[in-house]
Amino acid sequence: MQLDRADRKLLRALVANGRATQQELGDAAGLSPSAAARRQKALEDAGILRGYRADVNLRKLGMGATVMVTITLDSQSEEAMGAFEAAVAESPSIIRCHLMSGRNDYLLVVRAASIEDYEIIHRQEIARLPRVARIETAFALREVINRTVPPRLLE
Repeated sequence: MQLDRADRKLLRALVANGRATQQELGDAAGLSPSAAARRQKALEDAGILRGYRADVNLRKLGMGATVMVTITLDSQSEEAMGAFEAAVAESPSIIRCHLMSGRNDYLLVVRAASIEDYEIIHRQEIARLPRVARIETAFALREVINRTVPPRLLE
């Protein structure tokens, strides 16, 4: 699907406020509310808009530590990767998992209440993941930016 200027404006408005009304979306994109609704539906049908969700401030809920964990498996076989990915999907503390190129196989993002809480997560969840050969952990000191979409995409 090729995005035109109105689609980009509509997406920009939705990224800023996923609960915007059709009137607000229309105003932002220079469209009538019904035209904005049709375009929004087309973006959903094309798979560009995958859903709508709340942006939860995990720090306010006591999850102040962001932990980046790199994982190297003992094998890159389909069986090893499948077993690892299935186990990660069941882990209650991992919020993101990326298959990586380069030295490490996976990058996990974990949210924890504290370093002490992460130690428990490490022992009870991460160290028990199948086929893991090496685990490296780094703690984020501060979040500088957190975007869901690169701004240049919506210009």
